[in-house]
Amino acid sequence: MEASLTARDRVGIQDFVLLDAYTSESAFLDNLRKRFHENLIYTYIGTLLVSVNPYKELDIYSKKQMDTYMGVNFFELPPHIYALADNVFRSMQSEFNNHFILISGESGAGKTEASKKILQFYAVSCPSTKLLNNVRDRLLLSNPVLEAFGNAKTLKNDNSSRFGKYMDIQFDHQGGAVGGHILSYLLEKSRVVHQNHGERNFHIFYQLVEGGEEDLLRWLGLQRNCQHYRYLVQGDCAKVSSINDKSDWKTVQKALSVIEFGDSDIEHLFGIIASVLHLGNIKFEADVRGYASLNNNQEMHWVSKLLGIPTQVLQQGLTHRKIEAKTEEVFSPFSVDHAVYARDALAKAIYGRTFNWLVNKINESLVNKDSSRKTVIGLLDIYGFEVFNVNSFEQFCINYCNEKLQQLFIQLTLKSEQEEYEMEGIEWEPVPFFNNKIICDLVEEKHRGIISLLDEECLRPGEATDLTFLEKMEEKISGHPHFVTHKLADQKTRKTLERGDFRLLHYAGEVTYCVVGFLDKNNDLLYKNGKEVMRQSKNAIIKHCFPSTEPDSKRRPETVVTQFKSSLVSLTEILMSKEPWYVRCIKPNEAKQPGRFDDVLVRHQMKYLGLMEHLRVRRAGFAYRRKYELFLQRYKPLCPETWPNWKGTAAEGVQCLIKHLGYKPNEYKMGRTKIFIRHPRTLFATEDAFQVCKHKLATSIQAKYKGYRAKGDYLKQREAATKIETCWRGLLARKEREKRAWAVKVIQKFIKGFMTRNQPVCVDNSEYLAYVRQNYLTRLRDNLPKTVVEKDSWLTPPPIMQEVSQLLKKLYIRHMVRKYVRGITPQRKAQLLLKAQTSAMFKGKKENYPFSVCRPFMDTRIGAGDISIKVLQMIRHEHIKYSVPVVKYDRNGFRPRLRQLIFTQEAAYLVEDAKIKQRIDYISLKGVSVSNLSDNFLILHVTCDDIKQKGDLVLQCDYLFEALTKLSLIGNQQNSIKVVQGSVRFDIQPGREGIVDFKSGQESMVYRAKNGHLMVVRIYKNQVQMMLPVIWDDVAAKYE
Repeated sequence: MEASLTARDRVGIQDFVLLDAYTSESAFLDNLRKRFHENLIYTYIGTLLVSVNPYKELDIYSKKQMDTYMGVNFFELPPHIYALADNVFRSMQSEFNNHFILISGESGAGKTEASKKILQFYAVSCPSTKLLNNVRDRLLLSNPVLEAFGNAKTLKNDNSSRFGKYMDIQFDHQGGAVGGHILSYLLEKSRVVHQNHGERNFHIFYQLVEGGEEDLLRWLGLQRNCQHYRYLVQGDCAKVSSINDKSDWKTVQKALSVIEFGDSDIEHLFGIIASVLHLGNIKFEADVRGYASLNNNQEMHWVSKLLGIPTQVLQQGLTHRKIEAKTEEVFSPFSVDHAVYARDALAKAIYGRTFNWLVNKINESLVNKDSSRKTVIGLLDIYGFEVFNVNSFEQFCINYCNEKLQQLFIQLTLKSEQEEYEMEGIEWEPVPFFNNKIICDLVEEKHRGIISLLDEECLRPGEATDLTFLEKMEEKISGHPHFVTHKLADQKTRKTLERGDFRLLHYAGEVTYCVVGFLDKNNDLLYKNGKEVMRQSKNAIIKHCFPSTEPDSKRRPETVVTQFKSSLVSLTEILMSKEPWYVRCIKPNEAKQPGRFDDVLVRHQMKYLGLMEHLRVRRAGFAYRRKYELFLQRYKPLCPETWPNWKGTAAEGVQCLIKHLGYKPNEYKMGRTKIFIRHPRTLFATEDAFQVCKHKLATSIQAKYKGYRAKGDYLKQREAATKIETCWRGLLARKEREKRAWAVKVIQKFIKGFMTRNQPVCVDNSEYLAYVRQNYLTRLRDNLPKTVVEKDSWLTPPPIMQEVSQLLKKLYIRHMVRKYVRGITPQRKAQLLLKAQTSAMFKGKKENYPFSVCRPFMDTRIGAGDISIKVLQMIRHEHIKYSVPVVKYDRNGFRPRLRQLIFTQEAAYLVEDAKIKQRIDYISLKGVSVSNLSDNFLILHVTCDDIKQKGDLVLQCDYLFEALTKLSLIGNQQNSIKVVQGSVRFDIQPGREGIVDFKSGQESMVYRAKNGHLMVVRIYKNQVQMMLPVIWDDVAAKYE
């Protein structure tokens, strides 16, 4: 309770006892409204639970919620029906006595749902075994069966209980549910034959017609259409959107099987339900004498078949009345009206007795066979106070029941309050309250009460009617302050009453009753021969309900109201022997809409449920009471002397605490085990101070706790770190030792392998040799020659890899060559072929050959535009292949002259500007001489047979190797080119020779020597060799 005091401005007070204005209905209503709009449907009045129907699903009934409320102090958590159920259960176990929970409220307020929630809580919270589970399942599934046969749609509720139900749940010493027993009260049998507009018959009829299997309906003679049956259509609402008859039918079938109804029992049971429908369709017509006769043989056939009664016997029972004289029996025929009355009376009797059989059958399945003592929790789901536009006999009985229960409720509440005060040693102060004994006496007093007058009128000879009953009441109880009729009322009140009405002033307010039908409903007579007809039935249930051993007393049976009065007396005795707990259910609006709160309707229910009366009783003395231990445990932080631990008794601690808080003597009393606080404001001030203190304490506790946790975490982490370090060091040491052991073995093997490396492969050197091979191949992979030119840089192999190395070298060189060849263009290939030709002729023979390698050959060195047109015309038919500028040295005097050397397809031409100085046919070319030095001279030796012919040509060409290579290919002179050392002789003319001397020197020069020779001097060979590395680098870069 205390947990939500700080939120009271928003969600209201969760215990009305703590309401300051506890005598104000408006304050009570306002608190209820606040909580309803916050979906807080439960509120306490002490231990009484007020429940407002939310008309929607709320997530407050889960298994988790049940676990939350199990074993928790009643006021520790917000109000809930689970809290009440748990407190009842724990009180029963601890005190080992019997308890009951009274659930009341008007139709549609949620009484049946509250009863289900309590049963579900006990099903989950009680100990579980196979036997206990069976009992639990039967208890739970008895609800849908009783709802199907005893509930119906009314104007106020789509699932209204039309009977009162009291269920005992028996528990063993361990708290396990081991059995149960159900009592039913005042089933509204009249509903079987008549329903008001907008209402339905009992659910089971519609479930059978809508949900029954085709074979079952065929066997029962029913059609899947409720409109075909008179007993189902009077209310004109066979279909209801909120009811799923097909689904409910399946639930009822499953429940019947769990409760251990046999197949024959189920067959006979539904046969009876179907027979009632067929019975309602039987029609009577008047014969010529005015007596009733039957004209519907088909319906008679089905009733006869389903009940196992001969058709003739059944027909006589419906159309005749048996009258016994002194020595003989006479059958008197019915009029049509009497026949209809007899038919309906028979239908009501069949259904009413079958319902009683059903309850007894369920009780048989719930019976506890263990004879040891059991404790009991009773659930009383009884009709609430009913006030309709037209109130009849049923409302009179229901409201009388509520008067009796209110009387019992006030007595038990006052008794429990007085006992608690006496137990705690606190003086009891008498509580003023409205005692409704005067109303109960008005109804039930012998000879003068309404029940006695009604029975007298039903039993007296002569023509007794509802109006004669009203007249008798006016005669006998005319002066009673709580009774008034049209005749007895004053002028103003008379306008609100019809002539056939009487009005009672109940504790909950005025109710006007219409006397029409009171006598018939109270008599509820079934003619004697009707019972005899039923005794001939072959249906096992009917035979049980109408036993042949039933005494046929000539005295009239007790009336309905007298039976009801007797059952109420028995119920009162049962309840008086148990400890009471209460659930008051309230309907927030008539439209069944969620979130809508009708103040007028709720205020009316507050009144007739006696909530204000109960609150006044609870607040007559002290509003709040709590055990010393619980009070001290909650509020001890408010006093330095009691915080954090009080060393003395709880009572002394509370005394010290309230002294520190400054309670005045008239605000509290100290009992033997509890403190009593008179005013809610005193408690609220204490609670508010606690809420302020709680935040400071929470901060302090959090700081201490966080420090404690941090220190604990640090110590754990340090211990863990030490362990990890130890383990890690050990692991590293073991790994290091293993590494060293492995290294020793490897080194030993390596040394042995090295020592035996030149021996054949064996155990000692196999791994070493494998390492050598792998090492060499790895190094070779990283040091492979990049180009073919570098092939001599191949890595020197160890002895074991000599052969493999040679093979790999060849493969790799071939690979590089192949790769290079695949990458060259046709033009490049032609260039290389020329270079190859040049290499074949001069490589290793002429000193300046390396210089030519890096210089690419051209197709020609003189463009067509640089050659004289005249020359071109003269040699145009021979197709110029190559041309190059040269220096021609005269044969006599060796004077240098610039000329053009042109190679055509047939001859070589020496051209000076526009003149051809000399033509040399390739066939007349005897050879070409070049020196082995680094000069650029060439001598063309030609055949000279005629003295007039010119002799050999001495030429100097900067493109010596290119020109000679072209000449060798064009003139096919590969074998004619000679590289000579020293001097070269050449023919100046036939019979006359000249000599060209070649030598090396410090400086290159050409001159005519004194001996008449042409002297050609070139630099020394070693100077050329010094330049070779640079040349080869250029070559490698160019051809890479």
